[in-house]
Amino acid sequence: TAYLAVVIAACSLNFQRALPLFIITVIAIFFICWDFLIAKYEDRIGAFFSLGERYLEKQWFWMKWVLCAALIITIICWLIFDTAKQGSHQLMSFGGLVLYVLLMFIFSKYPARVAWRPVFSGIGMQFILGLLILRTKVGFDVFNWLGNQIQTFLEYSDTGAKFVFGEKYTDHFFAFKVLPIVVFFSTVMSMLYHVGFMQWLIGKVGWIMQIFMGTTPVESMVAAGNIFVGQTESPLLVRPYLPYLTKSELHAIMTAGFSTIAGSVLGAYISFGVSASHLLTASVMSAPASLATAKLFWPETEKPTVTLKSRLHMAKGESKNLLEAASQGASTSILLVANIAVNLISFLALLAFIDSALSWVGNLFDYPQMNFENICAYVFMPFSFVMGVDWEDSFIVGGLLGYKTFFNEFVAYERLSKLIHNREKGGSMYMNGVKQYMTVRSEVIATYALCGFANFGSLGLVIGGLTSIAPSKKRDIAGGAFRAMIAGTVACFMTACVAGMLTVPGLEVPCHTLLGNIFNSTDLPANSTELVECCQQLFT
Repeated sequence: TAYLAVVIAACSLNFQRALPLFIITVIAIFFICWDFLIAKYEDRIGAFFSLGERYLEKQWFWMKWVLCAALIITIICWLIFDTAKQGSHQLMSFGGLVLYVLLMFIFSKYPARVAWRPVFSGIGMQFILGLLILRTKVGFDVFNWLGNQIQTFLEYSDTGAKFVFGEKYTDHFFAFKVLPIVVFFSTVMSMLYHVGFMQWLIGKVGWIMQIFMGTTPVESMVAAGNIFVGQTESPLLVRPYLPYLTKSELHAIMTAGFSTIAGSVLGAYISFGVSASHLLTASVMSAPASLATAKLFWPETEKPTVTLKSRLHMAKGESKNLLEAASQGASTSILLVANIAVNLISFLALLAFIDSALSWVGNLFDYPQMNFENICAYVFMPFSFVMGVDWEDSFIVGGLLGYKTFFNEFVAYERLSKLIHNREKGGSMYMNGVKQYMTVRSEVIATYALCGFANFGSLGLVIGGLTSIAPSKKRDIAGGAFRAMIAGTVACFMTACVAGMLTVPGLEVPCHTLLGNIFNSTDLPANSTELVECCQQLFT
């Protein structure tokens, strides 16, 4: 009553100022009522919908062909109209998505046993989420606002960093600016776990995926958890059920871990200068994609024991009160921060040595510019190109994918942030024949493709983490981990393809370059959208 009185008072004084509080209150009341009704009338609601379910089962034979035909016609019409409006860039990304699905099917463990519902519904959920976020003004504004709020929220870690490391803490940007963000985020997540908010949120997202995709409760819950927490923390939510999972379910759990990133490191990537809204979108879109690729690459051949009828209880935090939860969160981040720091030191030092050795070998054959990035670029160039990356940029994105796969995504995002800063600063696009930055579209696709833990370092981490929780499944975990890493990589690539299909081309040419070329030209410039936007920016 007191809280509602405060909300009413705030709205009556200045509704515009109190709008965020009002929206949060309305959403909270809606979900409280929802949970109450579900808990009280669950059996009646289930009986009501079971009539429709039985009817669908009877009519499913002819209905599935009608739905398939409608889906194909919708896709063809959408491609025609969208290509006419936005250009042909989106067609390459669509072709890439189809190609990745075909490759996963060809190399599937049991191609004849593939259940297509999780595959198509997962890709459909990806597409709908992407459409809402990237193409609608409301969705874009909401995620843009969320990204800005997270950036503002993460900046509060600067207060602690400044107190501990002094006024000039930003001189050592990564150690004293980026790593404290990981500590702060870990503390907040631990507190949210203690109050039960994270379990509630993960439960809701997992339930949505379970209903739409037809996946089992455990794999849906872990996939939802991976949006917010890391690949070794999310299986802890369903720890009691791990010994009873099938091989396909274990594969799905590992794939979900490889295809998403943890909330704690998300803050670190945002601090590099990578778009917060795109990173958030990638994290959400990769969850259904991970289950789609997992069920395509390793279909279910056994009967799952943990089903909808057996109620799923998520593990709770061990802390006694909120302060202890905050302290535990900060303490548990010590290992994560140390891991990030020592891995980056060792990987970057190793990379410098490999580059030097490769350059020496290349020099013997009059090719001194040979290095690890160039080799990776040639290997991953076709994969980046079919995602919709411009041909001129596919070599650079290929190199980033190599860094992510053989080292980790921290190294890759650090390189991507340099390219983004180079574009924002402007200057010559080429220097000594080397491209200094990419188009905005290529940056966006690369952001989505890199947003996952699928690398060889994480492979050992997942096998070690899961076998310690479920020792009886050690052989199954070790046997399916490498396939899960490939499936996780492809899930990220599919998310990048969807982003490529839906990203609207913006102002690609930096204004200073465009205006400079026009001023140096002897002819009068032709009117264009780019020129108008640049003039408006300059005037402002």
